Amino acid sequence: MKQALQLRLGQHLTMTPQLQQAIKLLQLSTLELQQEIQTVLDSNPLLEIADDVEDEGPATPSPVDSFNAETTVATNTDTNAESTSAEEFGSIDGNETEWQENYDTIQASSGSGQGDDDREFEVTDTAGESLQDHLRWQMELTPFSKSDLLIAEAIIDAINEDGYLSASLEEIQQAVPKELDIGMDEVVAVLHRIQNFDPPGIAARDLRETIQLQLKQFPPDTEWLPQATELIEQHFALLADHDYAQLMRRMKIDEDQLKQIVHLIQSLNPRPGGQITSAKPEYIVPDVIVRKIRGQWRVELNPEAAPRLRVNPHYANMMKQAHSSTDTTYIKNHLQEARWFIKSLASRSETLLKVARCIVDRQRGFFDYGDEAMKALVLHDVAETVGMHESTISRVTTKKYMHTPRGIFELKYFFSSHVSTNDGGECSATAIRALIKKLVAAEKPAKPLSDSKLASILSDQGINVARRTVAKYREALSIPPSNERKRLS
Repeated sequence: MKQALQLRLGQHLTMTPQLQQAIKLLQLSTLELQQEIQTVLDSNPLLEIADDVEDEGPATPSPVDSFNAETTVATNTDTNAESTSAEEFGSIDGNETEWQENYDTIQASSGSGQGDDDREFEVTDTAGESLQDHLRWQMELTPFSKSDLLIAEAIIDAINEDGYLSASLEEIQQAVPKELDIGMDEVVAVLHRIQNFDPPGIAARDLRETIQLQLKQFPPDTEWLPQATELIEQHFALLADHDYAQLMRRMKIDEDQLKQIVHLIQSLNPRPGGQITSAKPEYIVPDVIVRKIRGQWRVELNPEAAPRLRVNPHYANMMKQAHSSTDTTYIKNHLQEARWFIKSLASRSETLLKVARCIVDRQRGFFDYGDEAMKALVLHDVAETVGMHESTISRVTTKKYMHTPRGIFELKYFFSSHVSTNDGGECSATAIRALIKKLVAAEKPAKPLSDSKLASILSDQGINVARRTVAKYREALSIPPSNERKRLS
């Protein structure tokens, strides 16, 4: 076969380095962007932070130069969260997830909930220290024999992050060297000593035991303590089954007294190990800030999200004074990279601001009235409005946050599917979840609404939603089913 040269014409798309850099910056979160900027500043001597906005030279544009820096927010607290009254009698069972919700509610509404003593379990700030390290530190301060020390090590290793003992006593006994001939009574004795460590309730084998351990930490004269101890030791199953009538008959108490007893129990921590964590808190720095000025919603970039950059004029002028081609090439390449990076940052800011303004314009009802007024919105709607591809909108809205008077939300929060209404309109899934939450909050404690009843109420309001969909939304809101929400009236 003879070789020959042929000429062919064709077209293909190629991503330039500038485009690749712009896409990379677009999908970074604020914290990742700050790290990327610092990396570029360290590697490119021609780039510097423009401390003075009046400095000459190209700098990243900032549409919010007039924004007051004192409004910078670095918290992820949702100010729109609703708190439940401390007088409400929450449901209790053996499910630790639900118990944690009850505990959070009581702590938020009434502190420790321990009567006139105002005694609170101290939550130690031990970021960087694991639960096992915290327990070993106490173990080293406790006088143990050599054999007991090995048992204590085995017990501490078997404690999970929630503070519960994840292994049986038989398994712990087998983990100790056989030549020591450790008996079960020795394992139990060491376990009881560790259960007196901080935090209270540690090394329990189940929810019931951790409650008992924490009740023992109260002063003997604590109000309702004997009754709470009796309830947990003798009638825990009835409490888990929400059989309040049987509880009152067995303990010979009235409804108000039972409320006080259970209120004390709910003030305890179902996950004692959660007080000690090695994970450092993560702070959210919003990318955009939404404020209402003279009746109009305004969207501005957060000036604290990224520093302003400029090309160092001194180094840029050195290119004209360079005496060798190597120096000229070095400065020229870094100058070009600096300009590309500044331009990519400007493009990212412009795109983010454009998308955020479109979202605020579409979800104006949410900002005025809350979740119940949220409209159905998909990426295609925003992409069509701003004239960009859906993939670009997806990159812009991922890991980007908006600070609003109602709290801080990820931009993805404003996108949701929809359900048709009787009048031919649409209702967003977020609005339906808000309605379900509102209905459950207003239900009669002694007769909670079932999923079928919730679906019927929503249908009466013109929202066509199936019972299975209601159950899915209810679970997404961490709301237990009706039989577990039953409370004393």
